[in-house]
Amino acid sequence: MNDSAFSKQSTAPTSPTLKGALRSLILSLLINVGFPLLLIYILTTYMHTSEFIALSLASLVPIVDSVVEILRHRRLDLIAVFFLLGTSTSILALVLGGPIQLLIIRESFFSGALGLICLLSLIVFPRPLMFYVGRQMLTGNDPVRLQRFNENWQNPTMRASHRLVTSVWGVALIGEFLVRIVLALTLPTTIAFSLGSTILTITLAATFFWTFVYIARMRRKLAATETK
Repeated sequence: MNDSAFSKQSTAPTSPTLKGALRSLILSLLINVGFPLLLIYILTTYMHTSEFIALSLASLVPIVDSVVEILRHRRLDLIAVFFLLGTSTSILALVLGGPIQLLIIRESFFSGALGLICLLSLIVFPRPLMFYVGRQMLTGNDPVRLQRFNENWQNPTMRASHRLVTSVWGVALIGEFLVRIVLALTLPTTIAFSLGSTILTITLAATFFWTFVYIARMRRKLAATETK
């Protein structure tokens, strides 16, 4: 698959297949994030269930969805996997217990774990993690777009782009986790709580912004190459 093919795929945001992919993404977010969070809120607020039980029950939702996804499409829903990773790290922190500093750091367990997986995927996985994330977001369950996206991996420019995006996300998320550890160990509790949440929000916003700008720049570059 050459640069021209990728450019054609990337510059068709209003196509029915892309709309289907967006619907699939939104549905996955509702099932694997929205519903579990609502379940946790109801269990802890109105039924006075412990956080451990609430998180454990909420974890069943992405597990069931992942099983269904494997049976129907023979692949994992990455959003379900990410949410399950997040709840698992929270459950682990609850089991371990510990001082207030650990509770401050706990909010970044997931981001730190995800950042580590990003970097490890560059070495261990057949393709970097953000390749799979991008594939799910852009193709949904459409077999034509899925095949086209997979074929784009043969393009050296696309391989380098996926590796760069994955590296940036890995470094950013691990960096946020390390900063939160420093805050928890050096600052008063109330300040560490406030700054920790703020830094996580800024890190995610800045990394998302960079990713969108970089992808847009790559699309313009490929489009310019096609016209020459």
